[in-house]
Amino acid sequence: MDIADVEQVRLEPWGEGDFWLLQRINSPEMTAHLGGPESEEKLVARHGRYLGLGAGQMYRVVLAGSGETVGSVGFWERAWRGGTVWETGWGVLPEFQGRGLAVAAAGGVIEAARAAGGHRYLHAFPGVDHAASNSVCRRAGFTLLGPVDFEYPKGHWITSNDWRVDLRAAG
Repeated sequence: MDIADVEQVRLEPWGEGDFWLLQRINSPEMTAHLGGPESEEKLVARHGRYLGLGAGQMYRVVLAGSGETVGSVGFWERAWRGGTVWETGWGVLPEFQGRGLAVAAAGGVIEAARAAGGHRYLHAFPGVDHAASNSVCRRAGFTLLGPVDFEYPKGHWITSNDWRVDLRAAG
């Protein structure tokens, strides 16, 4: 499947009423590569961070035709290797997976980070064993830099792939 063959999505800025989506994404299936589900208290804190990002933006991923919410995507600042970069991550609800929607959302967030400016690179750090997210990175145009030790969530170390997009390159 080529990136042009995926369904179209819209990225809508994260809003106060989007907490339900965090709850849906917090399932054991959706968090298996992220250290498992978070407590309700941690979800509330995450929702607050999503609403108050000083730099970057979280989005609800919506099917362009129907307006149905299918997941989330966003970008935020991260200190990385002596500098500051944009980091991204996404999640597509199980009933919508396998349709190229994460690839479309990743493409949209690349453009949003490019438009935001501020940093040259956008990174994604899927676990080396997370085939679906690594495939999304490859299909969305990220370049694989190689495996890295990565802490997520805090106190939980995993081996991730470091994928990067040069936001100054032609998009």
